[in-house]
Amino acid sequence: MKLAFTTLGCPDWDLERIIKNAVENGYNGIDFRGLLGELDIYKLKEFSSNVKETVRQFKEASLEIPCFSSSVKLVTQSQEEYDRYIEELRQYALLCKEFNTPYIRVFGGAIGKWKREEAIEIAEKNVLDYLALVEKYNVKLLLETHDDWTDSRNVRELVQRVSSNHFLVLWDIHHPYRTIGEKPETTWDNLGEWVCYTHWKDSYVKKETKRGYQLCLLGEGDIPLPDIMALLKDNEYDGYFTLEWEKKWCPELEEPEIAFKQFSKYMKNILI
Repeated sequence: MKLAFTTLGCPDWDLERIIKNAVENGYNGIDFRGLLGELDIYKLKEFSSNVKETVRQFKEASLEIPCFSSSVKLVTQSQEEYDRYIEELRQYALLCKEFNTPYIRVFGGAIGKWKREEAIEIAEKNVLDYLALVEKYNVKLLLETHDDWTDSRNVRELVQRVSSNHFLVLWDIHHPYRTIGEKPETTWDNLGEWVCYTHWKDSYVKKETKRGYQLCLLGEGDIPLPDIMALLKDNEYDGYFTLEWEKKWCPELEEPEIAFKQFSKYMKNILI
């Protein structure tokens, strides 16, 4: 089992502390979604002028960066937004080359004023443009089951239309189940052949909250985590199990040193 956490869970930690904690808790990788308040990490010296030193630190710690979690969306609302995402992908693709990272996470994005079919057409066009950029670096884009793209039927339609082995799926095991009540078996039946990376979180219904649910440590909610693990194991999934602890967006959550340690222990226990 390959374990990682996203840096969304430790927004106040510097690079040294992140690496140290990952090693101490038996992680194999770190998925970057920001560093010290900057989401676009390629703007920081650790991932620009000092990138070679950061590569060295990861090698010495025997850690990987399996994925860079970008802010890129497939459904764009303007030319300015499209241009910004093209540049973001270019920067992350260059980092993928430095760290031998295979994946960049992208969002489907809000459909907004578009009808579903129109949104799929826009997403398809943009994906093809994005792929023309990242394929030169042998990087694959992962569409996350998130926002207006939690229904696996819509994700499947887009992936099939694009039909590229450089456009695959990141299954956030929480969102389809919690937000639209989709059974994990249904998600896998629709998307399993393209799933190569997973995000993990747990929650329970809490209607008085803005989201309608409360995130919590794994095993303290009612997401069927052991069943999902068994499903992945039965289908010989060999990708990463990545904790997406949303501390940056939800400061009331437990501190990262608690969550990261608990996730590592929990996942190893339910694999048995």
